[in-house]
Amino acid sequence: MRSAHDLRWPDLVWSHFSRPRFGDFDERVASAAAAGYAGIGLFAPEYERLRDEEGRSAKDIRLQLDDHGLVLAEIETVVGWASPDGPSDECRHREALAYEMADEIGARYLQVVGPYEGSVAEAVLAFGALCERAAAHQLLVGVEWLPFTNIRSADEAVDIVGAADRPNAGYCVDIWHHKRGADDESQIRAMPVDRIFAVQMNDGTLKPSLSDYKTDCLANRVPPGEGAFDCVGFVRLLTTLGVHSPISLEVCSTELWAAPAREAAQRAADAMRAVLAEAGA
Repeated sequence: MRSAHDLRWPDLVWSHFSRPRFGDFDERVASAAAAGYAGIGLFAPEYERLRDEEGRSAKDIRLQLDDHGLVLAEIETVVGWASPDGPSDECRHREALAYEMADEIGARYLQVVGPYEGSVAEAVLAFGALCERAAAHQLLVGVEWLPFTNIRSADEAVDIVGAADRPNAGYCVDIWHHKRGADDESQIRAMPVDRIFAVQMNDGTLKPSLSDYKTDCLANRVPPGEGAFDCVGFVRLLTTLGVHSPISLEVCSTELWAAPAREAAQRAADAMRAVLAEAGA
């Protein structure tokens, strides 16, 4: 049985947010397995709900994943990690949940997003400290830049991650935030390739469907190759650079959330495999 740390390009991971945030965990796991994913992502508050409301232990979840040939590839999401007063209560709580999952279930990667409070220098110190805490649980940590936070681009993520300089500090490259943000390929090329720990694939329109960026990106994504992004070109760029992280399908879609889980999982996986084939990856 492979461990989460064995995942490599082009293994597929079904992101947690490709389904509604809470509920139907059994269906999620079975659907991911049926569609041939290697792993799934799990939102820390959903793990807490499974544990506290449904009475599932971490061991129960690990055995369920084992039975379906899946691993816990990624844990979402740590926020509030940098402020003048230190990590927020919510940050500490989510970290505790993440470390419990990593220790008891096994996991590869922890996702971190902005905003941060204070200066960039203060954010560097706070991120470095977070990485050290996560390293004790064998977790890689990746910053995902989001244009609606103060880590808006790959360059701004590099300012923090590069200066923090921890062995488990890296990046999440999401095609949505690349195309809808700076859309500057040179920023991706400038990133240390061995620190690209996560790749998130999806597709969409080049112009937002909604005026609010955050709402739009959490509702209107489509599987890779079904929108206007050049997913094939993006995959070719990543393969040329030598990216070796697994590929997470993060298709946040009100349409697919309403569809049966098996249909949503299969459609995203089939679409990504078609993109990989066209890209020669």
